[in-house]
Amino acid sequence: MESRLLARTNKITNTSGLSPTHLQANLLILPTAHAQSFHDLCRRNPVTCPLLATTPAGNPHTLQPSKIIQSTDFDIRTDCPAYRVYKHGKCIAQRRDILDLWNDDYVGFLIGCSFSFEGALGRAGLKPRHQETGTVVPMYRTNLPLLPAGVFTDATCIVSMRPYRPEDVEKVREVTRPYLSTHGEPVAWGWEGMKRLGIEDIQRPDFGEGPFIREGEVPVFWGCGVTPQIAVESAGDKIDGLVFAHEPGNMLITDLTDEDACIL
Repeated sequence: MESRLLARTNKITNTSGLSPTHLQANLLILPTAHAQSFHDLCRRNPVTCPLLATTPAGNPHTLQPSKIIQSTDFDIRTDCPAYRVYKHGKCIAQRRDILDLWNDDYVGFLIGCSFSFEGALGRAGLKPRHQETGTVVPMYRTNLPLLPAGVFTDATCIVSMRPYRPEDVEKVREVTRPYLSTHGEPVAWGWEGMKRLGIEDIQRPDFGEGPFIREGEVPVFWGCGVTPQIAVESAGDKIDGLVFAHEPGNMLITDLTDEDACIL
């Protein structure tokens, strides 16, 4: 996969629109002691944390199920364009790879990403605005609680946002609804929906870049795979050792197509 090689050699960043027919994934890597708790968290929160695949402990080259990445030339330590490093719930560094921080106690998790249905939106004449502007999709903290699991308690969900005209919202819902493995249809839309999520200022996202919203458009919100990073923040000192994640907007591009996302 050419896009993964470009990420590995630090030649790309924001992956929205890259390899537009392929499934993209969020990434979280954490010590084995917390792997089962995180697996349970994903199963209890499938809208924001749709689990696609895992790696065996200590093996950065193999995914289960293996069909997600079919190439033997694969490494979760290098194949995202950028990474975040967490310690005691705080992001302490941003890296282009994590090769020198890896050890055999780590387990990787791939989480579905809403970038995967953006090709379908484009084909339906509903191209996401951040692709037009060449910016990173805006992402926001909400007041929606995650169902807890193990050390992951008291966390709330992250949502991504794409603006659309009110008359297009039903079509947007229809197009994205089948993509359950990549967050599915929106969780809220409109200015009242924004207020219900607890978002105060649409121009000040917590991740990504501020949006360009045209007059008459409304915000439309989807579950977001940055949510696991908020779960790590909430766990704080309960997690021993470093945790690694993708930099928001810098995804792992898989070998599956966006059509596969509808049947996973």
